[in-house]
Amino acid sequence: MLRKNFFSAEQLIAIVTDYRNASLDPQDVAVMALAEKVILDQHNVTQEDINGLLAFGLTDEEVLDVVLTAAARSFYTKVLDALGAEPDDAYLELEPGLQAAIMNVGDHP
Repeated sequence: MLRKNFFSAEQLIAIVTDYRNASLDPQDVAVMALAEKVILDQHNVTQEDINGLLAFGLTDEEVLDVVLTAAARSFYTKVLDALGAEPDDAYLELEPGLQAAIMNVGDHP
């Protein structure tokens, strides 16, 4: 959906590879940083992390949505990986460079 409706392949590769330097709005970078922390370092999410999003004008409910979405996506991905699920046809229609970037996303901190 992001590729089809919002971003070029090059933009998505930049986001997947290094969202902090992908010319995103500061609010989007903060949202992605919290989502990344929820997935990779959930024990160290602090009120300061939450306050960072609230300072951008997000509501408590929107911050909760970020946390729940990141956690659910992480769970879903782990289940698919554990079961050896194959990508669907939409993934196979993506540009090869974007496919490679997505496949390597777990290799980046």
